[in-house]
Amino acid sequence: MRKLIIFLLIELMIVVSACSQGGAEKDDGLVFIKGGAFLNTRSNYHGGDAVLSGFYIGKYEVTQKEWVEIMGTNPSQFIGGNLPVEGVSWYDVVEYCNKRSLLEGLEPHYNIDKNTKDPNNKNEHDSVKWTVTVNEGANGYRLPTEAEWEYAASGGQLSKSYKYSGSNQPDEVAWYWRNVGEEYLSGDWNWPAIENNRSQTQPVGGKKPNELGLYDMSGNVREWCWDWYIDDSDDLGGSFRVVRGGGWIGEVGSSELSYRGKFDANGFGPDQGFRVSRNE
Repeated sequence: MRKLIIFLLIELMIVVSACSQGGAEKDDGLVFIKGGAFLNTRSNYHGGDAVLSGFYIGKYEVTQKEWVEIMGTNPSQFIGGNLPVEGVSWYDVVEYCNKRSLLEGLEPHYNIDKNTKDPNNKNEHDSVKWTVTVNEGANGYRLPTEAEWEYAASGGQLSKSYKYSGSNQPDEVAWYWRNVGEEYLSGDWNWPAIENNRSQTQPVGGKKPNELGLYDMSGNVREWCWDWYIDDSDDLGGSFRVVRGGGWIGEVGSSELSYRGKFDANGFGPDQGFRVSRNE
């Protein structure tokens, strides 16, 4: 009996320690991520000056069930309540964040002006170009920044410097083109093979979580971030918004936690989804 009590106390201390470093889940499906510097040696931000404040981020990618409850319709190609919502543009998801915030009695994070074209949007193919600004300090739902996304994916203060989010073995944590169909595919990336294999998105949480208890930050659907994709030619604004994590269609390299993707803000596809964040 004494040994059992000691064992239980040790287990409790481990849980408390993990929660203090981030990974404590709220009842709304968000996980608190303790702030700090980037410890993952594979991160784009490792060794730099970036130090983040604490924030909350979704344990899972937003599901179709969650989307329909807020937006009323389902844009996804592959239908299933526990599948990640896909086929959503960057504009769709910032609108979702505000609507969900209002329904839950929270202050919306975004100011969305649909009548004014964003002068910082340089994308000639984007016909939407809403002007979207931030209510600093608002407690409503929002997209993670790119730095927040990578910090959470890389394990935060519990990082083990994995290549993918939660493992060095992609098949343990990621849904990507080889493993999302009826058979495990080999050889080079091949779209006809993917299509013929009945490949598609997978229910959220089906692979191992990362160090912080977050699922599917490698693979399944590419995830929108708040930021413009900035390169050396962009001093303000940009042509694309950042997407991270890779998706079920992509090669395994795009599922690496350091891989940076970009997409038209008005673009959407069957591998394009997101997860929500909130301020601490």
